[in-house]
Amino acid sequence: MYKIIKKIRSGVLVYLTHRMALPILRLVRRPELFPYTVAELQQFPPDSLGKDLVNFLQQKDLQLLPYYARHDIKHILLQYDTTDEGEVCLQCFMLGNGHLSFPVLATVFYGFCTMPEYLKKFVTAFRRGRSCVPISGWNWFAILYEPTSLLIQKLHPCEK
Repeated sequence: MYKIIKKIRSGVLVYLTHRMALPILRLVRRPELFPYTVAELQQFPPDSLGKDLVNFLQQKDLQLLPYYARHDIKHILLQYDTTDEGEVCLQCFMLGNGHLSFPVLATVFYGFCTMPEYLKKFVTAFRRGRSCVPISGWNWFAILYEPTSLLIQKLHPCEK
């Protein structure tokens, strides 16, 4: 029964984010188009965030979505997986880091209501976001040439 519940809640989460929220947000926010192709990212220096992004996408069997690359970059830097648990942890981190938006609040609310087995991890991610440097002002496309490990250190110099 637990497997069925997990499959349903995962499907609902994917539907809410990819089929509803992303198309609406793209119209409302008019996000900046990602300036690189997969082929261009493959030419980035080893260990750079850009190279790690293309490797991440390949490892996860994901497509480079031109208006969603920033989110994938956050997965890399914050080191949260693309699982349901990881998605909610990422949004809990963002909430703790001071990013208030409908997608963040909706995902956190959904996670807290439907994934009680991960509540401790969600709270930990929120606290981690509060303790890290604010990332809202980062120029996500300009940092793609920087080494990923240094960016992670900048994010939270006290974390190992």
